[in-house]
Amino acid sequence: MPIKSNRLTAEQYEQNFSDIHPPFDSRESALVEANRCLFCYDAPCIKSCPTEINIPKFIKQISTDNVKGAAHTIFVANIMGAGCSRVCPVEKLCEGSCVYNLLEEPPIPIARLQRYATEQAMEKKWQLFSRKPATGKKVAIVGAGPAGLSCAHVLSREGVEVTIYEKEKKGGGLMTYGIAAYKVTPRFCEDEVNYIISLGGITIKYGQELGNNITLAELKAQYDAVFLGFGVGLARQLQIPGEELEGVVDAIRFIYNIRAGVYEEVPVGDKVAVIGMGMTAIDAATQAKRLGAKEVTLVYRRTQAEMPCTEAELDLAKLDGCRIIWLAAPAMIKGEAGKVTQLVCNLMQLGDPDASGRRMPVDTGEKFILEVDMVIKAAGQIPFEEMVAANQLQQMQGRIIAEKNGATNIPGVFAGGDCVNGGKEVVDAVQAGKLAAHAIFDYLHS
Repeated sequence: MPIKSNRLTAEQYEQNFSDIHPPFDSRESALVEANRCLFCYDAPCIKSCPTEINIPKFIKQISTDNVKGAAHTIFVANIMGAGCSRVCPVEKLCEGSCVYNLLEEPPIPIARLQRYATEQAMEKKWQLFSRKPATGKKVAIVGAGPAGLSCAHVLSREGVEVTIYEKEKKGGGLMTYGIAAYKVTPRFCEDEVNYIISLGGITIKYGQELGNNITLAELKAQYDAVFLGFGVGLARQLQIPGEELEGVVDAIRFIYNIRAGVYEEVPVGDKVAVIGMGMTAIDAATQAKRLGAKEVTLVYRRTQAEMPCTEAELDLAKLDGCRIIWLAAPAMIKGEAGKVTQLVCNLMQLGDPDASGRRMPVDTGEKFILEVDMVIKAAGQIPFEEMVAANQLQQMQGRIIAEKNGATNIPGVFAGGDCVNGGKEVVDAVQAGKLAAHAIFDYLHS
């Protein structure tokens, strides 16, 4: 069957893309779980949270029915706490550090409790922060993603006027355009952005791209400081024959199309191969299946022990019926009449470790062929190297080199999030924006 859209009924699409992690169905359910918490001294869950949310405190507040206080405790550390409660890989962060794991009992469902408090705050439009008197200072932020929004909110609370320049039509960055729709819906992302900017003092200008509509020099001249949080968004190419064939797409664009449009209009193949095993690869594979693909195969050149995604994400792909082939690397894409028909792969084995300590895959000389009509490339993303270099920012292979507080080699210019770290979790970007905001405030008043 060729690549096409509108494979399923409206009801099937709705079911396939509904919330995969439903919230607590009642206040009582949340209280039962909150009261299991041991409120550990020197809590390991706090240490494992990149934004250092005081988790025992907000759970204690929930257990005493102080939901508004719980939401404030979360948001003061992570203004995107509602979104992070849905997308954070909690099994390797807060919940993975819960002491109940040592007792062979289920860990406290921290993410669901966090969602319980933050979503009430958003739904009831609780304004938990007030702005300090205006300082007269103005800051420009490039990118309305997690790093930029986090930086903007902290600065606005301190009385700084913030203008965010965003190339897309909506804010949220990766949350809005790069994560599976069954984790965070487009509507939720829009509500979260609106909730964050409802504080006041934050203006978002859409359709504004650095290097196109605006330049760093212009921003430096017009504002007292600049924060760069434009992320990464260029798909890494496979550099193999046949990559130009119809039916070969990159995962970033595939997910973007799902997020930006309606499910019925997104074309998907009958037999789909996804190259990679990171979170983006899993999101692409599961969504291809949920769009109506009959077969989806994930191809990864290392073993399960080296995969970038979490076990929970892998289980999700398996539950959706995705097949996984380990120790396989794409070698060639074949086609007929300009369209994909086969993916040729090399069988690999693990050799000596590289500089990072990961064992390198080595070609065994054996090959196998997958019959496919669509190939989704999810082999990672690369930074905007040309844009970074053109702005005289110190960089390493396109990643902006910045200090822990976000300061770059250019005075008054700060950076954080994926454009610095190369592509970590949403929560890491939020923390980077928060740290940079504090450094910017100090810079403005030095």
